[in-house]
Amino acid sequence: MARFEAAHGAPVEILCPTVSIDPALAAVWPDTALGCVCWSAPVLPQEPQLWQHFASHTQPRLVQMLESTELAAMPQIGPSRRAFKAFGRDPGRVRISSEALYRRLRQGKELYQINTAVDANNLVSLETGFSLGTYDLACLQGDLVLRLGREGEGYAGIGKDTLDLHRMPLLADALGPVGCPCSDAQRAMIVENMAENHNSQKVSDSR
Repeated sequence: MARFEAAHGAPVEILCPTVSIDPALAAVWPDTALGCVCWSAPVLPQEPQLWQHFASHTQPRLVQMLESTELAAMPQIGPSRRAFKAFGRDPGRVRISSEALYRRLRQGKELYQINTAVDANNLVSLETGFSLGTYDLACLQGDLVLRLGREGEGYAGIGKDTLDLHRMPLLADALGPVGCPCSDAQRAMIVENMAENHNSQKVSDSR
């Protein structure tokens, strides 16, 4: 049990799940690392200051970098592609979310604006190159493990059709896969007005 300060200043108790890396996955890619943060905050439609900072600082810097840098040389992209090959997946057919975001910027496309939690998640992913996932703790059961997908495993990704998770690095709870570096499952996604339905607590991970 960890104690955090909520956005309104009142202390909130958050029961964070235990998070681990499956030894079988680590044996294939020893450099595998996983970071996890549990937090509590209201989920709003938009935070203008977030996008103002992106437009004035993050976007110009990244656009300039992408003009002179191959995608494989962008932060974390090269190692992620090599890891996918080691796991048995083609990185040309399945891309981590940060690479997909870099590609949108390079093509001059606008980034999707979903809500404050998802938008912050995506902007941190652009800043770092890491694939990030943010999940509603109330929709998770038991502890979390980063492992390789088993044959026949799949789920409906957020904004995507069913993903084939075989040999994919994924995060799973007691119910099964909940997220992967390409797209997370719909069952634990962050939506607005979460607090109206249950205690609004989240877990974010970087893979």
